[in-house]
Amino acid sequence: GSLIEQLTTEKYECMVCCEVVRIVAPVWSCQNCYHVFHLNCIKKWARSPASQAEDGNSGWRCPACQNASTQVPKTYTCFCGKVHNPEWNRNEIPHSCGELCGKKRQCLDCPHLCNILCHPGPCPSCPAFVTKTCECGQTSHSVRCGQSTKIHCSNVCGSTLNCGKHSCTQVCHAGKCSPCQLTAQQVCYCGSNFKEVLCGTKEEFSDGFGNFSCQNICGKKLNCGRHNCTQVCHPQPCQLCPRLPQVVYRCPCGQTPLSKLLELGCVERKICTDPIPSCGKTCGKPLSCGSYEFIHTCESLCHEGDCRPCSHTSNIYCRCGFKKKVIMTAFLFCWVFLVLIAAITFMCDKRCNKKRSCGRHKCTEVCCVDTEHKCSLVCGRKLNCGLHRCEEPCHRGSCQTCWQTSFDELTCYCGESVIYPPVPCGTQPPECKKTCTRPHDCDHPVYHSCHSEEKCPPCTYLTQKWCMGKHELRSNIPCHLTDISCGLRCNQMLKCGMHRCKRICHKGECLIDEECKQPCIIPRLYCNHPCMAPCHPSSPCPTTSCCAKVRYPKKIHCKFTAAISIATKLTDLQLGDSVEISRLITKKEMKQARLQCDEECLALQRNRRLAEALEIDDNSDPFNIRSSGPKYSDLLKEDARKDLKFVSDIEKEMRMLVEAVNKGKHTKKSHCYPPMNRDHRRIIHELAQVYGIESVSYDNEPKRNVVITAVKGKSICPSNTLTSVLDKEMQSRAPPPIPHYKQTDKSSGNSGLSKPLKEEPVIDYFDVQD
Repeated sequence: GSLIEQLTTEKYECMVCCEVVRIVAPVWSCQNCYHVFHLNCIKKWARSPASQAEDGNSGWRCPACQNASTQVPKTYTCFCGKVHNPEWNRNEIPHSCGELCGKKRQCLDCPHLCNILCHPGPCPSCPAFVTKTCECGQTSHSVRCGQSTKIHCSNVCGSTLNCGKHSCTQVCHAGKCSPCQLTAQQVCYCGSNFKEVLCGTKEEFSDGFGNFSCQNICGKKLNCGRHNCTQVCHPQPCQLCPRLPQVVYRCPCGQTPLSKLLELGCVERKICTDPIPSCGKTCGKPLSCGSYEFIHTCESLCHEGDCRPCSHTSNIYCRCGFKKKVIMTAFLFCWVFLVLIAAITFMCDKRCNKKRSCGRHKCTEVCCVDTEHKCSLVCGRKLNCGLHRCEEPCHRGSCQTCWQTSFDELTCYCGESVIYPPVPCGTQPPECKKTCTRPHDCDHPVYHSCHSEEKCPPCTYLTQKWCMGKHELRSNIPCHLTDISCGLRCNQMLKCGMHRCKRICHKGECLIDEECKQPCIIPRLYCNHPCMAPCHPSSPCPTTSCCAKVRYPKKIHCKFTAAISIATKLTDLQLGDSVEISRLITKKEMKQARLQCDEECLALQRNRRLAEALEIDDNSDPFNIRSSGPKYSDLLKEDARKDLKFVSDIEKEMRMLVEAVNKGKHTKKSHCYPPMNRDHRRIIHELAQVYGIESVSYDNEPKRNVVITAVKGKSICPSNTLTSVLDKEMQSRAPPPIPHYKQTDKSSGNSGLSKPLKEEPVIDYFDVQD
């Protein structure tokens, strides 16, 4: 109904081209799913590689039901297939011939053909009535031919069961009757065992006394009446007694006929219990312990019964063949040993050191006989997703990709980009070009895209911030930087109240858990030299001897004893009288004031003796020792004060380069600096002259850089570096003026800063007069 209506109103679409199926267009209908397609569309589909069946030999697949067909449709027929190129009639179903359908219905047992007009889709069920019997065949009913349900009556089935003795007691049912569930008792052939079995169970061959074999020794009396049957429970009659005179024709070993022994005088046997005469030869029967190559035989004389144990030795090897054992079989029956050798195998203690199939682990099995050495451990390595581990047996090469899959949509943080399921395990969230919408710590504009990381990139918006020591307001500082150093000395007053912090602009307190260790600058009472003891703000200066160096008339250390003697004659000196110093100090005081030689004195004495030996004048300076101190220009010092850290790094690099070339085998070594501005390049060129290093600039702006080259024997490290000279000058001169700006409350803005109340004159920090 719905299919006919859609075809009539031209609302049915072809699954191949997704176009409407017109009334006059040639079509083809699948006989399995009854979908309708354009004839040309289905021809193209059948010839395309995508339509081929998986095995490649079953033809092409229907686009709707995937049913394979071998023949490609070529002609346009009606739905029943009788008329080719049917003409469209307004009063009939489109693409039909208007005649009776006549196709066989889907019901397998329906003999009637379809009796409606040519139509699309499946044929309706058969409306005819027929007489059908029930499952047991005892009753019959009149039903519709197309009815597929089975008919059941309320009578008992009564069919003969599989045993052939009993009847089925179930109500009318479909299929075969179930096996008989009654039990019967059976006896074995020898009559010693019984068992309960279902009625109808397949019975073994019966000899009239039993139905099965119990696998025990028969034990029935033989025909002689003296011996019992030694065979396993069997259905046939028992054999004759093997010791009857008419059965035995040879001696026990089988080498000599009894007729010859009778000629030699042996007694003739009358019954089965009479002994069998012995020939007196070696038995020679093969024992069970031998092999195909070496057969062991019985060494006893001809005898009845079983042979004695084997007297030979047996060599056994371990499983891997590494060790061998010699077994004496004097106390062990060979046949017992061969029976047990399969269950209890001799194993050596050698461990296998071969690599397993995985190539990672060793076999380590005792007495190994394996040839493949397969690894039984679990791989356990992380898969490419980084979340799960490989659960396969340990193997070579890379693990397979993670097989786990998520059926949830994977989106970015903002939800604009989506990866639809199935999503393989380990897939990263999709990239999104939208601006990040996560909450940020600052209110500055966001320039980075949406990302999957929990932490956003640092804010690079340029702001103004104070340095850590509140020395100056720095501009063009990225927002994410919090601790900013201006490069100047802290110069804050310490807790002692006497000294100032000498560290470069830093964070937090100057001295946290430490005490001030700078030398005390309080003048002494007698010599006015500073105390120079470690800072002691809460205690008086210690009464120690002064170690300051003075010129009087030679380089000596100031002593309290000399200072006291000179102080007593100050009145005479003020009146203009001359005073002899040797009289002011007694011999005892001179001894107390005499200084002991230190390392500097020893070095001067050693140099003086060396000069006398080489006949070198004291006034000459052949090695340029006195004038070897480096001279740094004022312009270089001024540039270095602006960036002390840069100068320190440059001098450290030059010192390492000079030491490397002087200690190494090469005569030259070079170092290339990254591109930098003109001021920094000028500092490198001037410092290179002091160190005796060659310096050359390469490339054009803004990528112009400097390359320095140290030469062995020419490049030397100066005694005083530029940074040490600047530190001494900064200690000796007054601190430069520092501009101060008024700070506002934290709630006044993001930067927490305000403009100065009035403009202040520009201060030249380096224009300081000594």
